[in-house]
Amino acid sequence: MKNVQPHRIKTISDYHQLMQLPKPGHPLISVINFEAIKQIPGYESVNLVADFYAIALKRNFNARMKYGQQEYDFDEGLMTFMSPGQVFKIEVAAGEAINHAGWLLIVHPDFLWNTHLASSIKQYEYFDYAVNEALYLSEKEETTVTAIMQNIAQEYGANIDKFSQPVIIAQIELLLTYAERFYHRQFLTRKITNHKVLNRLEDILTEYFNGDDIIKNGLPTVQYIATTLNVSPNYLSGMLKTLTGQSTQQHIHDKLIEKAKEKLSTTDLSVSEIAYELGFEHSQSFSKLFKSKTQLSPLAFRHSFN
Repeated sequence: MKNVQPHRIKTISDYHQLMQLPKPGHPLISVINFEAIKQIPGYESVNLVADFYAIALKRNFNARMKYGQQEYDFDEGLMTFMSPGQVFKIEVAAGEAINHAGWLLIVHPDFLWNTHLASSIKQYEYFDYAVNEALYLSEKEETTVTAIMQNIAQEYGANIDKFSQPVIIAQIELLLTYAERFYHRQFLTRKITNHKVLNRLEDILTEYFNGDDIIKNGLPTVQYIATTLNVSPNYLSGMLKTLTGQSTQQHIHDKLIEKAKEKLSTTDLSVSEIAYELGFEHSQSFSKLFKSKTQLSPLAFRHSFN
């Protein structure tokens, strides 16, 4: 299928019009039942970029969706989260209508203006997860999410008063908090898969620190590790924090300190030479990091073996 230029959707009304839905009940927020969307008019494949937040609960989606380089087939109930400006692609078989169930909450950033959620929403890392890192929900969790979305729709569909926005904001925050809880549960319940990622992480770090890459390229970055593991950086760090209590960056530093201790205790290399072999341009930076992690300077650590 040929690539098409992203179709930018600037407003909630634009989205309703594109999907051949009735006009939204509120200009800045909308809850949509996916069963009302039968097709994307005029498209078999479409790249979309929206200027609003989109939180989707999907089930039995007979199209394919691509975000970044990841492609996913929505044949199970799951949630996805997208921030303004993210590009995603939907492919539908020629002549076939979209068939899916679930709910979509779309919120324009202007609706959050002058509320604490305007800034705090950026703290929810799952808005930057890739599509294949979606949140799988149990039936009970689906019921919880659906109820919140319906509460939001009921609130903006009633007579708007000075309490409407605070009530809706509180519901959105409740939804985001539940999503955090459910992701935490997912990290824990998928232990076999996630521990395989941990093992691969350890292998990648060991290979990197034992090879020439560290001298040529410096310390491995979180982005490099995530790309090698084929996950997004935020998803990787979120999973690692849940399973180990440490971020990806902390795992990199732990491996670094492990190699530094090995070189300090088994070789006669100077601190500067060790710093260079571990990817540091300046030995002072290496010594500062080493001391922050071990409470000893590199030389003090070496002397403790004499």
